[in-house]
Amino acid sequence: MLSYAPKLKFRCFRHTLKPQPARVGVSLLGMFIAASAPMCLFSPPAHAQQTAPVSTPVVVQPGAPGKPSKTLPPSTRPSPPQLSQADVEFMQGMIMHHSQAVEMTALIASHTENKDIRSLGAKISSSQSDEIRFMQRWLAARGKPISMSMPGMPNMDISGQPMAPMPGMLTPQQMDALRKARGVEFDHLFLTGMIQHHNGALVMVKDLFDTAGAGQDADLFDFATDADNTQRAEIKIMQNLLKESY
Repeated sequence: MLSYAPKLKFRCFRHTLKPQPARVGVSLLGMFIAASAPMCLFSPPAHAQQTAPVSTPVVVQPGAPGKPSKTLPPSTRPSPPQLSQADVEFMQGMIMHHSQAVEMTALIASHTENKDIRSLGAKISSSQSDEIRFMQRWLAARGKPISMSMPGMPNMDISGQPMAPMPGMLTPQQMDALRKARGVEFDHLFLTGMIQHHNGALVMVKDLFDTAGAGQDADLFDFATDADNTQRAEIKIMQNLLKESY
């Protein structure tokens, strides 16, 4: 009995140390990881099980230059803006207004050697010539006349009344003085005259947006806003040129 017991115990010990197949070890390891992993890794997020709240849409109407935007009721529905007579007259008047600015810049090449004036004049001429073509297309697409004046009578409007000058436009006397000037005198008259001219355009934009129902057309709104920003920037440039030279 004494010789058998150790032998029996030895066999049992060897049996318990017998290596197990690799797949069994991997299986046990997986069970251990699964048992010790946080429950959040295997359960869907709480927010995925809930329906997200429906947000209320916000309708914002952009304000005119210098004015705040307005928040409209959620029930607001888009509708095509009505064409205002003020819109048509603004475009017609601005074509006339821009045309004089282009006429003024056309004098620069033969009247001054000032590089700053030449560079500024080229920019004004190019941008306002492009804008004239845009305004002409805008009016034509809506079946409106390009000019507010009576055909063959540039000083009379379509109703036969004398046309009031556009804000800021140079008088015939100012244009004559500009044509006769040369060099430094021309530079001074051009800068002061174009500042006056640009300020007049700002008045026209303000009058448009101050008119009830006007300025709602998207293309016109973008054009008028860009014109306002551009001409304000150019006024500052011209004021600085005047300070540096005079």
